[in-house]
Amino acid sequence: MPVSRRPLIMLLLLAGVPVTLWFALSQGSLNIGATELWQSLRGDPDNATAYLVIHELRLPRALSAFAVGGLLALSGALLQVLLRNPLADPYILGVSGGASVAALLSMLGGFGIGWVRGNAFAGALLSMLLVFGLSRLGAAWTQNRLLLTGVVIAAGWGALISLILALAPGAQIQGMLFWLIGDLSYSAQPGMGLIALAFGLAVSLWFARALNLLVRGENTAAALGENPARLRLAIYLVASLLTAMAVTLAGSVGFVGLVIPHLLRLLGGSDHRFLLPACVLLGGGFLTVADTLARSWTAPAQLPVGVITALLGVPVFLFLLIRSR
Repeated sequence: MPVSRRPLIMLLLLAGVPVTLWFALSQGSLNIGATELWQSLRGDPDNATAYLVIHELRLPRALSAFAVGGLLALSGALLQVLLRNPLADPYILGVSGGASVAALLSMLGGFGIGWVRGNAFAGALLSMLLVFGLSRLGAAWTQNRLLLTGVVIAAGWGALISLILALAPGAQIQGMLFWLIGDLSYSAQPGMGLIALAFGLAVSLWFARALNLLVRGENTAAALGENPARLRLAIYLVASLLTAMAVTLAGSVGFVGLVIPHLLRLLGGSDHRFLLPACVLLGGGFLTVADTLARSWTAPAQLPVGVITALLGVPVFLFLLIRSR
């Protein structure tokens, strides 16, 4: 893929970020015009209702959506390198399953949203430690061993999720299903997600050269001065923590971490110095648009954002498969 195309793609992605945020802030059950939106963002509103809607509801949710989309796309790009599998996504190693079980148990116990998120993050960390520990138990670490361990652990979490849903009272089922599919309704504090995204991108870019070498094989990476074992551990930890943060904020949102890296590799190649920041921008913008559609399509009712990402992601992924053939 021509290198000269990458700056143009990056400029388009940077220009698209404010456009997606404008779309998220202006659309909904109450449509807000450009003049009212600009005045509200400047803090000098003529319309107090529009000001409250933007600052109390839409802006925090839009920033949370951008953070979650960026986290998932970045994590997906890292895991595809780690597992050397183009079908790897952020949930393939069971991190979201552990978070989901902990979150559903918290909902079943009647805990508030703060406890639900805290326990979801703890469950994601527990799943991460289980997968990594079991994959190294009694044998050398390999990509296939890690992948199989993650798939088995994810299947176990899935069985527990089904059990919880079967035992849960009917009044709690809808909230649980929304969380499992992906929901940003309670994402009113985006700061934590944005900080995690910035930190994860900085760390990932630090390893960008090493990731480029690892794609060519562990022997090549080792011959050029990298430590493949240490690099694999770093990638696994960073990707898992990014996924844990995303799941904590929005539940399990599908297709973002799978489709976005594929699309950008098709457009601009696999140089991770370009791919990683591009994944953050496109993943964040994509989920921001998807969440805006989820809350405005059937307004005043809201859809889980995971439904929209699936409806948009499936045809895009099928198109990428046809093009890659």
